[in-house]
Amino acid sequence: MNKEKRIEILKRLRAANPHPTTELNFSSPFELLIAVILSAQATDKGVNKATDKLFPVANTPQAILALGVDGLKEYIKTIGLFNSKAENIIKTCRDLIEKHNGEVPEDRKALEALAGVGRKTANVVLNTAFGHPTIAVDTHIFRVCNRTAFAPGKDVVKVEEKLIKVVPTEFKVDVHHWLILHGRYTCVARKPRCGACMIEDLCEYKNKTEY
Repeated sequence: MNKEKRIEILKRLRAANPHPTTELNFSSPFELLIAVILSAQATDKGVNKATDKLFPVANTPQAILALGVDGLKEYIKTIGLFNSKAENIIKTCRDLIEKHNGEVPEDRKALEALAGVGRKTANVVLNTAFGHPTIAVDTHIFRVCNRTAFAPGKDVVKVEEKLIKVVPTEFKVDVHHWLILHGRYTCVARKPRCGACMIEDLCEYKNKTEY
C-alpha cells in the first residue's frame, strides 16, 4: 500500500471520529492501568461491568492493596483469568506504592516491570493516559493491518514497528483507537463488513464481502 492511500484512510477515519478514545471506563491513569490489565483475553464491556463496581470502592493502589487478593477476586471473578490477574494487580499496587509513590510511571521500562504489564498494556497506558504517540497492537489491529495491507507484519511487534514507520506524526496518537474500533465493528474477524466500510475502495483485501 502506498503513502497516499494510507493518508487518505487515516483522514477518513479521523473525519468519522475526530477524538477517539478507549472503550474502557477510567478516570485516572491508575484506573486505566488496572482496566487494561483486566482486559487481556476479555471484552471491554466485561471489564467495565467489573470496574464499575470495583472503582467506587477501591481506585488507588493503597485501596486495592487493602482489599487483598481474595477481596479483589470478588469484584473481578466474572472476568477470564481472574485468579492470576488478581495476583498481578496486588503485586503491581505494592510496586507502585513502594517504587513510584503510588503513581503510575510515565515510562515504558518502569511500566513493563510491573506484574501483568507487557508491551501492549504499556503502550495503551502511555498513549491513552499520557498522550504519547505509542501504538498498541492487539488482535483487531493485527488483523486490520494485515487484511487491508495498511501495515502488514508476521507478528504484533512487526506490525507495531511498521505502523510507527508509515503513520505520519499528526495521526500517531489516535491511530491505535481508530484501527481497534474499525476491527471491532467493521473489519470483523469472521466476515468483514466491506459493503459498510468507509475505506473499502482503498483497502487491498482481495476477498471483499457485500455487507
